[in-house]
Amino acid sequence: MASPPDCYLIVFNVSKKHNIGTLVRCATAFNVKEVCLVGSRQFNTFGSHGSEAYVAYRHFNTLEECCEELKSKHGCEIIGVEITDTAKPVHTHPWYGPVAFMLGNEGTGLNDRQMRVCDSFVYISQYGAGTASLNVAVAASIVLHQYAIWAGYQERSRQGYKFDVAERPEKRPTARGMVPLTEVERQELRAKRAGGDKSGSDGENFLDFSGRGLPST
Repeated sequence: MASPPDCYLIVFNVSKKHNIGTLVRCATAFNVKEVCLVGSRQFNTFGSHGSEAYVAYRHFNTLEECCEELKSKHGCEIIGVEITDTAKPVHTHPWYGPVAFMLGNEGTGLNDRQMRVCDSFVYISQYGAGTASLNVAVAASIVLHQYAIWAGYQERSRQGYKFDVAERPEKRPTARGMVPLTEVERQELRAKRAGGDKSGSDGENFLDFSGRGLPST
């Protein structure tokens, strides 16, 4: 029996830092394979309630690099969560295999740069008249839940009124709220330091997913 397809979450241009931890918690609940962080390696874990220890992370310097790897190495369709002319309702499950979902900024939605790298778009149907949109973490929960249903992920066992939580990993690969360096990145960093370059690419800057300072193309 074939394994169910994987789901990835791209985090970029999320302006409210407390939403990152909540997004991580959502990713844990709905069996996201990997959270792809674009920008700095550091992120605010507030709102994760310890769930950040159970999620795999990957760091990318640029959005384009992130999407290219997800498509070429993992066969992902990049799906933006946004109301566009071509967007389809998320409850119709308009995908065919592995996906990487990307949500927009809380105030402005997906920017032009994000829209360009998306293969398709989905939106969450609303039925009440009191709000124009949902909080980014709430939207992520709905989208990821719909994908988990479609993919056929096995529901977690329950005890009492809550779901079972796996035993906490004994040791973190890095400090809390820090994406670890890959071996290739470690080697590059050692080479730079050996050559006297102290600029350091080990992620000293606190997370800024706004895209400021990154190329606009």
